[in-house]
Amino acid sequence: MSALSVRLEQSAPIPLDAALEVAEGELLALVGPSGSGKTTVLRCIAGLHRPRAGHIRCGDAAWFDSEASIDLPPQERSVGLVFQNYALFPHLTALENVGTALGYLPRAARAPRARALLERVHLAGLEARRPSELSGGQQQRVAVARALAREPKVLLLDEPFSAVDQVTRRKLQRELAELRRGLAIPMILVTHDLEEATMLADRLALLHHGRTLQTGTPEEVLARPKNPLCAALVAARNIFHGRILGHDAERNLTLLDWNGRPLETAPAPHFSAGAEVAWTIPPAEVILHRRVAPSRGIAENPVTGLILDQVRLGSLTSVSIRVEGEEQALIMDVTNHVAWRNGLEPGIEIGVSLLAKAIHLMPAEQSVPGEEHQSLSP
Repeated sequence: MSALSVRLEQSAPIPLDAALEVAEGELLALVGPSGSGKTTVLRCIAGLHRPRAGHIRCGDAAWFDSEASIDLPPQERSVGLVFQNYALFPHLTALENVGTALGYLPRAARAPRARALLERVHLAGLEARRPSELSGGQQQRVAVARALAREPKVLLLDEPFSAVDQVTRRKLQRELAELRRGLAIPMILVTHDLEEATMLADRLALLHHGRTLQTGTPEEVLARPKNPLCAALVAARNIFHGRILGHDAERNLTLLDWNGRPLETAPAPHFSAGAEVAWTIPPAEVILHRRVAPSRGIAENPVTGLILDQVRLGSLTSVSIRVEGEEQALIMDVTNHVAWRNGLEPGIEIGVSLLAKAIHLMPAEQSVPGEEHQSLSP
């Protein structure tokens, strides 16, 4: 049984069709583009927004149950919530801000407990400073200390690193990873940053228009999206369509027709022969055939095409390849050295191999006509 179980349903004012399960000590990243309903889900859990239907259960306690007419107020839900803007009291010191959440303790015990919490988030010595005298990262630490002061049964983090610079962001992410080791409670991190979710979360739930589309480990969701919409939302750069030719049980492969090209893919026996499917492959799994001395392995799903464009991105070069008969370019990532050594440039014809084990097949369902699907930050 999950420590936190959430089911939210409503059609307006903000559509919700979300289901979440979070275990003790687990950090679930709730990810989705702006306007997908991430913050609304957190507000429902905290008791700041009442959904039309569903349930919110923490352990054996029901915080919300529409059928049983249960709706506990926020102060009875034992939730620690870190807001995106931290929501600190500007006229109070860091110590006093944390102390506002310690009303359940005798007055004499509040200051020592607040000091211990500030020390836990690396703010020892800054207890007397007001928010205006603290950096963004320090304010975020105060907000986390205040959230933990309630000894919550659930910790909710709403884009907690969005207001700080990249260097501070990395430091705070590391501190959160260290802090959670001592927290045996379910945690939900709202973010639109896939890299952040991958680094910090045990699992992630992909949210779109208030609906949870897919939940799994970050690796599962990124490498094996449930459908083309999920693939688009996680910024998959190679999404194509094809038709199942059959299955080779002996070699543990599925055979795919891609616009007249036969491809071998990872086994997907749940698709019947003749089924129309979508498929995707990570750019790093598109392997360049060396132009000077062809390498072994070029027989694995060989494809030729013309280089349309290439862009240097740090240590990698992203290459767009026009494959005959395809409107969408095939994207390949290679190291800058490989691009230079092979003399890659626009207009050159090259050969690549699509690694069979990396080709992921999905149902060929289409997006709703007229909808725009914003992808997440990589």
